[in-house]
Amino acid sequence: MKCFNQIWEIALREMKILKKNPMYGFCMVVFPLLTMVFFTSLLDDGLPQDLPVGVVDLDNTSTTRALTRKLDGFQNSRVVAHFQSVAEARHAMQENEIYGFLYFPKGTTSNLISARRPKVSFYYSNVSLSGGSMVMKDLKTVSTLGSAAVGMATLRAKGATDKQIQAFLQPIRIDLHQVANPWSNYNVYLSTVFVPGIMMLFMFLISAYSLGMELKFNRGKEWIEKADGKIVVAIIGKYLPHILVFLLLMFFYQFYIYHVLHFPHVGGWMMVVLLSLLGVFGSIGFGIFAFGLMPSLRMSMSICSLWGVLSFSLAGSAFPAMGMDAPLQALTWLFPLRHYYMLFQITVFNGYPLIDAWFHLVALIGFTLMPWFVISKVKNAMLTYVYIP
Repeated sequence: MKCFNQIWEIALREMKILKKNPMYGFCMVVFPLLTMVFFTSLLDDGLPQDLPVGVVDLDNTSTTRALTRKLDGFQNSRVVAHFQSVAEARHAMQENEIYGFLYFPKGTTSNLISARRPKVSFYYSNVSLSGGSMVMKDLKTVSTLGSAAVGMATLRAKGATDKQIQAFLQPIRIDLHQVANPWSNYNVYLSTVFVPGIMMLFMFLISAYSLGMELKFNRGKEWIEKADGKIVVAIIGKYLPHILVFLLLMFFYQFYIYHVLHFPHVGGWMMVVLLSLLGVFGSIGFGIFAFGLMPSLRMSMSICSLWGVLSFSLAGSAFPAMGMDAPLQALTWLFPLRHYYMLFQITVFNGYPLIDAWFHLVALIGFTLMPWFVISKVKNAMLTYVYIP
């Protein structure tokens, strides 16, 4: 009972500190909320639309004009200019005025009709990976449609039925299903990882900052004394308000994206709640461990900043971990965001059972328990260290 009273007193003390220092309010509430709004509104359309493309039509026939109209009708592409030469179109692409262009050389239609296999070219810029990929897909589709249209007309003239034409043009029918996110919504792919990643970065920093401020203002001894020298009680009481604030923030974010924005969550709400709990506890645990490893405000926050920033590259959401070099693949296991992402991908996004992600579950629990290895060093720092700016 005495331990609970001590935890409560230390938690009240911590809430007064949080109230007095505006840094906590900004890093624990304001900035994470701004991050949520920024990312979810930035990617609100889901996919890039009406990306500017050009056309170099030296043939200028009804067939090439029809293909140009089809390209303009695609959701992702919009024909904004017609160029007189490939050099002009290439210059426009180098100036970032267009993402790509389609080139119809002179005689394209006549060669199509006479089955002389004309060469239709398309060029696209991959400086912007997503934009270039979207444009490339549309340009390739239009090029394929051109040959298919002529082939269909030729077969019809020979008396072939629609079924025979379809079997000839597409002998193997592809039945394609994109699971979990059939809309290819970039908001679903990115916001579900980037926003929690930034929130985890703030958790790292605030956890280390909170201990560093005790050392800086020489409040460490008084904090430990309130727990009668029991560092475990002191840690629990100190971080109880942090945990409650971050959990409320994380639950609000999950409610916002899944209930308001209707992001898919095949795994159900129980897995979402479990993932939120593990993300918060694992992040705070890592922040405490970083301070225990280097009991210095500056050094511990530098470690947390480095770990948080590297998490975005090594989590595997932007570039798959299996495509990285072997040393980098091994390094990915040291980042809480990697395990958060894998748990989200396996259990929430795809709805597979938790046993399929047991290693990542254990890893996040391990990050939660990491302070245990440095807890005596934290106590020693509070009682004996002198703050050095």
